[in-house]
Amino acid sequence: MKRTLFTPEHDHFRESVRGFIEREIRPHHDQWIADGIVPRDAWLKAGVQGLLCMAAPEEFGGAGVEDFRYPMILAEELHRANCTGPGFGIHSTIVAPYILKYGTDEQRGRWVPGMVSGETILAVGMTEPGAGSDLSSVQTTAVDAGDHYVVTGSKSFVSNAVSADLILISCATDPEKKAFGVSVLAVDPRTPGVTVGTPLAKVGWHAQDTAEVFLDEVSVPKENMIGKPGQGAFLMARELDQERLLISVGAVASARAALDWTIDYCKERHAFGQPIGKFQNSRFALAEMETELTIAQTFVDRCVTEWNEGGLKAPEVAMAKWWTTALQQRVIDRCVQLHGGYGYMTEYPIAQAWLDMRWTPIGGGTNEIMKELIGRSMGF
Repeated sequence: MKRTLFTPEHDHFRESVRGFIEREIRPHHDQWIADGIVPRDAWLKAGVQGLLCMAAPEEFGGAGVEDFRYPMILAEELHRANCTGPGFGIHSTIVAPYILKYGTDEQRGRWVPGMVSGETILAVGMTEPGAGSDLSSVQTTAVDAGDHYVVTGSKSFVSNAVSADLILISCATDPEKKAFGVSVLAVDPRTPGVTVGTPLAKVGWHAQDTAEVFLDEVSVPKENMIGKPGQGAFLMARELDQERLLISVGAVASARAALDWTIDYCKERHAFGQPIGKFQNSRFALAEMETELTIAQTFVDRCVTEWNEGGLKAPEVAMAKWWTTALQQRVIDRCVQLHGGYGYMTEYPIAQAWLDMRWTPIGGGTNEIMKELIGRSMGF
Protein backbone atom coordinates (compact mmCIF):
# COMPACT_ATOMS: atom_id res chain seq x y z
CA MET A 1 0.00 0.00 0.00
CA LYS A 2 1.44 3.35 -1.04
CA ARG A 3 2.21 5.76 1.78
CA THR A 4 0.78 9.23 1.15
CA LEU A 5 2.19 11.42 3.92
CA PHE A 6 5.52 12.28 2.25
CA THR A 7 6.27 15.06 -0.25
CA PRO A 8 9.11 15.10 -2.82
CA GLU A 9 11.14 17.10 -0.28
CA HIS A 10 10.77 14.26 2.21
CA ASP A 11 11.77 11.72 -0.44
CA HIS A 12 14.90 13.74 -1.19
CA PHE A 13 15.70 13.90 2.51
CA ARG A 14 15.29 10.12 2.77
CA GLU A 15 17.76 9.59 -0.07
CA SER A 16 20.24 11.89 1.68
CA VAL A 17 19.81 10.09 5.02
CA ARG A 18 20.13 6.66 3.41
CA GLY A 19 23.35 7.71 1.67
CA PHE A 20 24.79 9.10 4.90
CA ILE A 21 24.01 5.90 6.79
CA GLU A 22 25.56 3.74 4.08
CA ARG A 23 28.74 5.87 4.10
CA GLU A 24 29.23 6.90 7.69
CA ILE A 25 27.33 4.51 9.96
CA ARG A 26 26.70 1.05 8.55
CA PRO A 27 30.38 0.22 7.74
CA HIS A 28 31.38 1.03 11.34
CA HIS A 29 28.38 -0.18 13.32
CA ASP A 30 29.78 -3.62 14.17
CA GLN A 31 32.83 -1.97 15.69
CA TRP A 32 30.61 0.41 17.65
CA ILE A 33 28.70 -2.59 18.99
CA ALA A 34 32.00 -4.09 20.16
CA ASP A 35 33.04 -0.77 21.71
CA GLY A 36 29.64 -0.15 23.31
CA ILE A 37 29.52 3.45 22.12
CA VAL A 38 29.19 5.62 19.01
CA PRO A 39 32.25 7.89 18.62
CA ARG A 40 31.85 11.65 18.77
CA ASP A 41 33.12 11.93 15.20
CA ALA A 42 29.91 10.29 13.99
CA TRP A 43 27.87 12.89 15.86
CA LEU A 44 29.85 15.72 14.29
CA LYS A 45 29.35 14.25 10.82
CA ALA A 46 25.60 13.96 11.50
CA GLY A 47 25.64 17.61 12.50
CA VAL A 48 27.35 18.63 9.27
CA GLN A 49 24.76 16.58 7.36
CA GLY A 50 21.97 18.52 9.10
CA LEU A 51 20.47 15.49 10.86
CA LEU A 52 20.51 16.84 14.43
CA CYS A 53 17.87 19.08 16.00
CA MET A 54 16.22 19.98 12.71
CA ALA A 55 13.52 21.89 14.61
CA ALA A 56 16.10 24.35 15.97
CA PRO A 57 15.74 27.92 14.62
CA GLU A 58 17.94 28.93 11.71
CA GLU A 59 19.63 31.61 13.85
CA PHE A 60 21.19 28.75 15.85
CA GLY A 61 22.19 26.71 12.80
CA GLY A 62 19.08 24.52 12.62
CA ALA A 63 16.63 24.11 9.77
CA GLY A 64 13.69 25.57 11.69
CA VAL A 65 11.49 22.70 10.51
CA GLU A 66 8.95 21.45 13.06
CA ASP A 67 7.75 18.54 10.96
CA PHE A 68 7.79 15.13 12.65
CA ARG A 69 8.15 13.43 9.27
CA TYR A 70 11.85 14.32 9.18
CA PRO A 71 12.83 12.57 12.44
CA MET A 72 10.44 9.81 11.35
CA ILE A 73 12.46 9.27 8.17
CA LEU A 74 15.76 9.28 10.08
CA ALA A 75 14.44 6.65 12.50
CA GLU A 76 13.07 4.49 9.69
CA GLU A 77 16.35 4.54 7.77
CA LEU A 78 18.44 3.69 10.82
CA HIS A 79 16.20 0.69 11.52
CA ARG A 80 16.23 -0.30 7.87
CA ALA A 81 20.03 -0.48 8.10
CA ASN A 82 19.80 -2.29 11.47
CA CYS A 83 21.86 0.50 13.07
CA THR A 84 20.43 1.13 16.53
CA GLY A 85 23.60 2.63 18.01
CA PRO A 86 23.34 6.33 17.16
CA GLY A 87 21.25 8.10 19.78
CA PHE A 88 20.31 10.87 17.36
CA GLY A 89 16.58 10.50 18.06
CA ILE A 90 17.09 10.68 21.83
CA HIS A 91 19.18 13.81 21.39
CA SER A 92 17.07 15.62 18.79
CA THR A 93 13.50 14.42 19.24
CA ILE A 94 13.28 13.43 22.90
CA VAL A 95 15.60 15.79 24.83
CA ALA A 96 16.12 18.85 22.62
CA PRO A 97 12.42 19.93 22.71
CA TYR A 98 12.74 20.73 26.43
CA ILE A 99 15.32 23.39 25.61
CA LEU A 100 13.78 24.53 22.33
CA LYS A 101 10.27 24.91 23.75
CA TYR A 102 10.77 25.78 27.40
CA GLY A 103 14.30 27.15 27.61
CA THR A 104 15.08 30.85 27.95
CA ASP A 105 16.63 32.87 25.14
CA GLU A 106 19.92 32.76 27.04
CA GLN A 107 19.76 28.97 27.38
CA ARG A 108 18.97 28.47 23.72
CA GLY A 109 21.83 30.76 22.70
CA ARG A 110 24.18 28.90 25.02
CA TRP A 111 23.32 25.32 24.09
CA VAL A 112 21.41 25.04 20.80
CA PRO A 113 24.25 25.75 18.34
CA GLY A 114 26.24 22.88 19.83
CA MET A 115 23.17 20.65 19.84
CA VAL A 116 22.78 21.23 16.11
CA SER A 117 26.45 20.68 15.30
CA GLY A 118 26.84 17.55 17.44
CA GLU A 119 29.31 19.25 19.79
CA THR A 120 26.79 19.23 22.67
CA ILE A 121 25.23 15.77 23.06
CA LEU A 122 22.05 15.58 25.14
CA ALA A 123 20.66 13.02 27.57
CA VAL A 124 17.78 13.00 30.02
CA GLY A 125 17.73 11.46 33.50
CA MET A 126 14.19 10.67 34.52
CA THR A 127 14.07 7.07 35.76
CA GLU A 128 15.32 6.24 39.23
CA PRO A 129 15.87 2.92 41.03
CA GLY A 130 12.65 3.47 42.99
CA ALA A 131 10.70 5.64 40.55
CA GLY A 132 10.12 4.63 36.95
CA SER A 133 7.15 6.18 35.19
CA ASP A 134 5.92 7.77 38.44
CA LEU A 135 7.35 11.28 38.35
CA SER A 136 5.65 12.11 41.65
CA SER A 137 8.02 9.71 43.43
CA VAL A 138 11.29 11.35 42.34
CA GLN A 139 13.88 10.97 45.10
CA THR A 140 16.61 13.16 43.59
CA THR A 141 16.49 16.47 45.46
CA ALA A 142 17.54 20.01 44.54
CA VAL A 143 17.98 22.25 47.58
CA ASP A 144 17.79 26.02 47.06
CA ALA A 145 21.15 27.55 48.01
CA GLY A 146 20.70 31.12 46.84
CA ASP A 147 22.06 31.50 43.32
CA HIS A 148 22.25 27.74 42.74
CA TYR A 149 20.70 24.40 43.65
CA VAL A 150 22.49 21.56 45.42
CA VAL A 151 21.42 18.34 43.70
CA THR A 152 21.73 14.90 45.25
CA GLY A 153 20.41 11.61 43.94
CA SER A 154 20.81 9.11 41.12
CA LYS A 155 19.30 8.24 37.75
CA SER A 156 19.07 4.85 36.06
CA PHE A 157 19.07 3.80 32.40
CA VAL A 158 20.23 7.17 31.03
CA SER A 159 20.67 6.84 27.27
CA ASN A 160 23.61 8.81 25.78
CA ALA A 161 24.92 9.23 29.33
CA VAL A 162 28.56 8.41 28.60
CA SER A 163 28.64 10.66 25.52
CA ALA A 164 26.55 13.46 27.01
CA ASP A 165 27.71 17.04 27.46
CA LEU A 166 24.41 18.07 29.06
CA ILE A 167 21.97 15.90 31.03
CA LEU A 168 18.47 17.08 31.89
CA ILE A 169 17.69 15.86 35.42
CA SER A 170 14.27 15.60 37.04
CA CYS A 171 14.54 16.55 40.70
CA ALA A 172 12.34 17.48 43.63
CA THR A 173 12.72 21.17 44.44
CA ASP A 174 9.72 20.97 46.81
CA PRO A 175 9.30 17.29 47.85
CA GLU A 176 6.15 17.94 49.89
CA LYS A 177 4.26 18.91 46.73
CA LYS A 178 5.01 15.55 45.05
CA ALA A 179 4.52 15.90 41.28
CA PHE A 180 3.91 19.65 41.61
CA GLY A 181 7.30 20.04 43.26
CA VAL A 182 9.36 18.39 40.50
CA SER A 183 11.64 20.56 38.36
CA VAL A 184 14.10 20.01 35.50
CA LEU A 185 17.72 21.12 35.75
CA ALA A 186 20.33 20.95 32.99
CA VAL A 187 23.50 19.46 34.47
CA ASP A 188 26.97 19.43 32.95
CA PRO A 189 28.30 15.90 33.71
CA ARG A 190 31.79 17.36 34.19
CA THR A 191 30.59 19.30 37.25
CA PRO A 192 32.21 18.18 40.54
CA GLY A 193 29.99 15.64 42.27
CA VAL A 194 28.61 14.09 39.07
CA THR A 195 29.63 10.52 38.34
CA VAL A 196 28.61 8.76 35.16
CA GLY A 197 28.79 4.99 35.54
CA THR A 198 30.29 2.58 33.06
CA PRO A 199 28.00 1.58 30.17
CA LEU A 200 25.39 -0.92 31.31
CA ALA A 201 25.47 -4.41 29.80
CA LYS A 202 22.15 -4.50 27.96
CA VAL A 203 20.44 -7.35 26.12
CA GLY A 204 20.39 -5.31 22.89
CA TRP A 205 21.19 -1.85 21.51
CA HIS A 206 24.82 -2.63 22.29
CA ALA A 207 26.33 0.36 20.47
CA GLN A 208 24.07 2.84 22.28
CA ASP A 209 25.67 3.96 25.55
CA THR A 210 23.36 3.70 28.56
CA ALA A 211 24.58 4.27 32.11
CA GLU A 212 23.64 5.33 35.61
CA VAL A 213 24.28 8.90 36.74
CA PHE A 214 25.07 9.73 40.36
CA LEU A 215 24.84 13.25 41.81
CA ASP A 216 26.47 14.02 45.17
CA GLU A 217 25.79 17.59 46.32
CA VAL A 218 26.21 18.95 42.82
CA SER A 219 26.08 22.73 42.46
CA VAL A 220 23.81 23.66 39.53
CA PRO A 221 23.25 27.35 38.64
CA LYS A 222 19.64 28.50 38.85
CA GLU A 223 19.88 29.73 35.27
CA ASN A 224 20.10 26.05 34.27
CA MET A 225 16.49 25.36 35.25
CA ILE A 226 14.30 24.42 32.29
CA GLY A 227 10.91 26.08 32.67
CA LYS A 228 9.78 27.19 36.10
CA PRO A 229 10.14 25.48 39.50
CA GLY A 230 7.52 22.79 39.91
CA GLN A 231 6.82 22.43 36.18
CA GLY A 232 9.06 19.42 35.65
CA ALA A 233 6.49 16.63 35.87
CA PHE A 234 4.17 18.51 33.52
CA LEU A 235 6.92 19.17 30.98
CA MET A 236 8.22 15.62 31.03
CA ALA A 237 4.78 14.06 30.81
CA ARG A 238 3.99 16.33 27.87
CA GLU A 239 7.18 15.51 25.96
CA LEU A 240 6.85 11.78 26.63
CA ASP A 241 4.17 11.63 23.92
CA GLN A 242 6.72 12.59 21.27
CA GLU A 243 9.12 9.94 22.58
CA ARG A 244 6.39 7.32 22.43
CA LEU A 245 5.44 8.27 18.92
CA LEU A 246 9.09 7.99 17.85
CA ILE A 247 9.26 4.53 19.45
CA SER A 248 6.16 3.53 17.47
CA VAL A 249 7.78 4.68 14.24
CA GLY A 250 10.92 2.70 15.02
CA ALA A 251 8.99 -0.41 16.01
CA VAL A 252 7.16 -0.60 12.68
CA ALA A 253 10.31 0.20 10.71
CA SER A 254 12.27 -2.47 12.57
CA ALA A 255 9.59 -5.09 12.01
CA ARG A 256 9.32 -4.14 8.33
CA ALA A 257 13.08 -4.51 7.86
CA ALA A 258 12.99 -7.90 9.57
CA LEU A 259 10.15 -9.08 7.34
CA ASP A 260 11.96 -7.90 4.20
CA TRP A 261 15.09 -9.83 5.19
CA THR A 262 12.96 -12.88 5.90
CA ILE A 263 11.12 -12.73 2.57
CA ASP A 264 14.48 -12.68 0.79
CA TYR A 265 15.74 -15.54 2.94
CA CYS A 266 12.62 -17.64 2.26
CA LYS A 267 13.17 -17.19 -1.48
CA GLU A 268 16.84 -18.16 -1.33
CA ARG A 269 16.80 -20.96 1.27
CA HIS A 270 15.81 -24.36 -0.13
CA ALA A 271 14.55 -27.44 1.67
CA PHE A 272 13.16 -30.63 0.18
CA GLY A 273 13.82 -29.33 -3.30
CA GLN A 274 12.03 -25.98 -3.09
CA PRO A 275 12.34 -22.51 -1.51
CA ILE A 276 11.06 -22.63 2.06
CA GLY A 277 8.68 -19.79 1.20
CA LYS A 278 6.75 -22.27 -0.96
CA PHE A 279 5.61 -24.23 2.08
CA GLN A 280 2.12 -23.30 3.22
CA ASN A 281 3.21 -22.60 6.79
CA SER A 282 5.81 -20.11 5.58
CA ARG A 283 3.44 -18.43 3.14
CA PHE A 284 0.73 -18.08 5.75
CA ALA A 285 3.15 -16.64 8.30
CA LEU A 286 4.53 -14.16 5.77
CA ALA A 287 1.04 -13.20 4.64
CA GLU A 288 -0.10 -12.57 8.20
CA MET A 289 2.92 -10.42 9.00
CA GLU A 290 2.59 -8.44 5.76
CA THR A 291 -1.05 -7.71 6.56
CA GLU A 292 -0.42 -6.70 10.17
CA LEU A 293 2.48 -4.45 9.25
CA THR A 294 0.47 -2.74 6.53
CA ILE A 295 -2.25 -1.99 9.06
CA ALA A 296 0.29 -0.79 11.64
CA GLN A 297 2.08 1.45 9.15
CA THR A 298 -1.19 3.00 8.06
CA PHE A 299 -2.11 3.77 11.66
CA VAL A 300 1.31 5.20 12.55
CA ASP A 301 1.35 7.36 9.41
CA ARG A 302 -2.04 8.71 10.40
CA CYS A 303 -0.78 9.39 13.93
CA VAL A 304 2.19 11.35 12.56
CA THR A 305 -0.11 13.36 10.29
CA GLU A 306 -2.37 14.25 13.22
CA TRP A 307 0.65 15.01 15.40
CA ASN A 308 1.86 17.55 12.86
CA GLU A 309 -1.64 19.06 12.82
CA GLY A 310 -1.73 19.23 16.62
CA GLY A 311 -4.68 16.89 16.95
CA LEU A 312 -3.18 13.65 18.28
CA LYS A 313 -4.26 12.86 21.84
CA ALA A 314 -2.13 11.16 24.51
CA PRO A 315 -4.32 8.00 24.65
CA GLU A 316 -3.90 7.59 20.90
CA VAL A 317 -0.12 7.86 21.26
CA ALA A 318 -0.30 5.21 23.98
CA MET A 319 -2.31 2.97 21.65
CA ALA A 320 0.32 3.34 18.94
CA LYS A 321 3.19 2.70 21.31
CA TRP A 322 1.92 -0.49 22.89
CA TRP A 323 0.38 -1.97 19.74
CA THR A 324 3.34 -1.40 17.43
CA THR A 325 5.95 -2.61 19.92
CA ALA A 326 3.93 -5.74 20.69
CA LEU A 327 3.59 -6.34 16.95
CA GLN A 328 7.32 -5.78 16.51
CA GLN A 329 7.98 -8.56 19.02
CA ARG A 330 5.62 -11.00 17.31
CA VAL A 331 6.92 -10.27 13.81
CA ILE A 332 10.64 -10.44 14.58
CA ASP A 333 10.25 -13.57 16.68
CA ARG A 334 8.43 -15.31 13.81
CA CYS A 335 11.09 -14.09 11.39
CA VAL A 336 13.80 -15.66 13.56
CA GLN A 337 11.87 -18.93 13.46
CA LEU A 338 11.63 -18.83 9.67
CA HIS A 339 15.39 -18.36 9.49
CA GLY A 340 15.85 -21.59 11.42
CA GLY A 341 19.27 -22.08 13.01
CA TYR A 342 20.70 -19.12 11.11
CA GLY A 343 18.22 -16.86 12.88
CA TYR A 344 20.02 -17.62 16.14
CA MET A 345 23.40 -16.51 14.81
CA THR A 346 24.30 -12.90 15.63
CA GLU A 347 26.13 -12.52 12.31
CA TYR A 348 22.65 -12.41 10.75
CA PRO A 349 20.84 -9.06 11.13
CA ILE A 350 17.64 -10.80 12.22
CA ALA A 351 19.33 -12.05 15.40
CA GLN A 352 20.54 -8.56 16.33
CA ALA A 353 17.07 -7.15 15.62
CA TRP A 354 15.60 -9.81 17.91
CA LEU A 355 17.91 -8.72 20.73
CA ASP A 356 17.19 -5.04 20.14
CA MET A 357 13.41 -5.37 20.03
CA ARG A 358 12.98 -6.34 23.68
CA TRP A 359 13.55 -2.78 24.82
CA THR A 360 10.66 -1.11 23.01
CA PRO A 361 7.76 -2.46 25.11
CA ILE A 362 9.64 -1.13 28.17
CA GLY A 363 11.12 2.21 27.09
CA GLY A 364 9.14 5.43 27.14
CA GLY A 365 6.77 3.93 29.70
CA THR A 366 5.96 0.23 29.75
CA ASN A 367 3.14 -1.13 27.64
CA GLU A 368 1.25 -1.87 30.84
CA ILE A 369 1.39 1.86 31.63
CA MET A 370 0.17 2.57 28.09
CA LYS A 371 -2.88 0.38 28.65
CA GLU A 372 -3.47 2.11 31.97
CA LEU A 373 -3.47 5.50 30.24
CA ILE A 374 -5.88 4.25 27.59
CA GLY A 375 -8.17 2.74 30.22
CA ARG A 376 -8.27 5.95 32.23
CA SER A 377 -9.22 7.89 29.09
CA MET A 378 -12.22 5.57 28.75
CA GLY A 379 -13.54 6.70 32.15
CA PHE A 380 -12.17 3.90 34.32
